[in-house]
Amino acid sequence: MQQLEFPRPRESSSTQQLRREVREFLATELKGRQSYSFFGEFDAQFSEAMGARGWIGMNFPRKYGGSESGVLERYVVLEEMLAAHAPVYAHSVADRQSGNLLLRYGTEQQREKVLPRIAAGKCYFCIGMSEPDSGSDLASVRTRATKVDGGWRVNGAKIWTSSAHRSHYMILLCRTSPRDEQHRHGGLSQFLVDMKTPGIVCRPIINMADEYDFNEVVLDDVLLPDDALIGGEGDGWKQVTSELAFERSGPERFLSHLGLMEELVAALQKNPSERGLIAIGRLTAHLHTLRRLSRSVATMISEGGEPSLQAAIVKDLGTVFEQEIPEIERLIVDCEPDKTSSDPYQAALAEVMLRSPSCTLRGGTKEILRGIIARSIGLR
Repeated sequence: MQQLEFPRPRESSSTQQLRREVREFLATELKGRQSYSFFGEFDAQFSEAMGARGWIGMNFPRKYGGSESGVLERYVVLEEMLAAHAPVYAHSVADRQSGNLLLRYGTEQQREKVLPRIAAGKCYFCIGMSEPDSGSDLASVRTRATKVDGGWRVNGAKIWTSSAHRSHYMILLCRTSPRDEQHRHGGLSQFLVDMKTPGIVCRPIINMADEYDFNEVVLDDVLLPDDALIGGEGDGWKQVTSELAFERSGPERFLSHLGLMEELVAALQKNPSERGLIAIGRLTAHLHTLRRLSRSVATMISEGGEPSLQAAIVKDLGTVFEQEIPEIERLIVDCEPDKTSSDPYQAALAEVMLRSPSCTLRGGTKEILRGIIARSIGLR
């Protein structure tokens, strides 16, 4: 059975100073701005302002526009941004995982072409993993890249692709050799795909909040050049699992609904109750525990570790936490959710209730995560 460790998180005087700088920046940039979109709004101007401060791609080498600040410094910036409900959605995927994937497995040409634009807050990415009729079984990928003269011809479809219609690039996972039931994770490769490439169509999927973010992305005889391949042919599964460690363990996995907790505290200050205080205490304890675990994973990544198991645990516990927040709070405050209400609590509750079902989908379902955990510790 694998020994499970969460090392003590590290924070220094330099990261504490960085927190102060970020808070000063936010006090100016977000002055007079109120948002109940706790998942972060899409704001290109704000992303460029962050890029100008050197707060995107912070761990990138300087020759790619980064500051070589490290994973922990990036964590501090992101945590402060999410706590303030800052509009970081535009660059989030590129900063969190796509840039790091290219830094680790990409060619020098790919890095020089893309990383400086990510660091400047001017390049957005989407993730081409999930497929229609495949559920959460990522190994069942059917989108196929066939080798042809001068490159690869791709046919297939991806679904639930967040922000694909606004992204410059997609990291595409597809099959480059026939499926082998004995080795289901073999034969997969990743490609850097320019979303303006002919043959790519984004079909809108309107979510239950009546908003357009998801897409079905259809790839019909899309021709990719040879240099679009990321890493080695057939190494896609190894690469994508390392990428998911970045996606699953960050503070966005437990801070998305922080705004609703804040509104609950404000509501209870007006009408205090013992039941409400108990609920706040319980949620706060869970929040601090998750933050400790998440910062520990960031520490492991900064030290060159492969904390895929620990990241899966953070994501699973974060999902449970985020989905229990609106359920607990509805029992404490007697009001109905209403997105159009002038009451901040009602508006926040409506926002979270409409979005909380997606918490178990983005980054991996609870069932998939618990299967990963069980296998990793020898229980499956």
